[in-house]
Amino acid sequence: MTDDTIKGERIAKVIARAGICSRREAERLINDGKVKVDRKTITSPALNVTAKNVIAVNGKIIPARDSSRIWRYYKPAGIVTTHKDPEGRPTVFEQLPANFPRVISVGRLDISSEGLLLLTNDGELARHMELPSTGWTRRYRARVHGVVDEKRLADLAKGITVDGVRYGSIQAVVEKKQRSNTWLSISIKEGKNREIRKVMEHLGLQVTRLIRTAYGPFQLGSLPKGKTEEVPTKVIKDQLGASSKSNR
Repeated sequence: MTDDTIKGERIAKVIARAGICSRREAERLINDGKVKVDRKTITSPALNVTAKNVIAVNGKIIPARDSSRIWRYYKPAGIVTTHKDPEGRPTVFEQLPANFPRVISVGRLDISSEGLLLLTNDGELARHMELPSTGWTRRYRARVHGVVDEKRLADLAKGITVDGVRYGSIQAVVEKKQRSNTWLSISIKEGKNREIRKVMEHLGLQVTRLIRTAYGPFQLGSLPKGKTEEVPTKVIKDQLGASSKSNR
């Protein structure tokens, strides 16, 4: 092993940063023998590589390392946040322009939810942004059907256990009422699978529309449904600092 290889970075991390997949998925591909370094198949992620190495995943050479980029995307309801769906449903990535670079999502929105979804070409950055330890708040507007008990909503700030799953503090307040429907403003930090829907159902409320309006410092704003807009590099540096590739 050369000094350059020793001083390099773990190969799974490099693959993730290229936006191919997450680091965990990269390790799985390596274990399955689907990754080559300098034309030789590797089967262990315990390998450091540098810019001098040629890395191929599933027979395709990964692109040269680029600066971290982030896009805001208004995900419409009815599409799934995945690259390929076994059920043949439309996916987020099929909706992007044909010349759009290879990206992955920061977290997910379920098929019935809409609103802000962040996309990035940097898998490591996506992982950092998803971690609860990052401390970023996810903000939503939820339209619910049913009788809203504002005291029970306020109690969600203490956390709640539903069907054996513990959810952390949830800030939920009434925004406005429309006949049998009520709009709520909801803020969470964990973002567990279908968290808001499950908690609201536990309170006897049916979520009939769920819109994510913010993910940490990034806002949905006036972005039209189904459209993308790149986040300026300066904003990425200001908000993420050394976590962005352009600063590493």
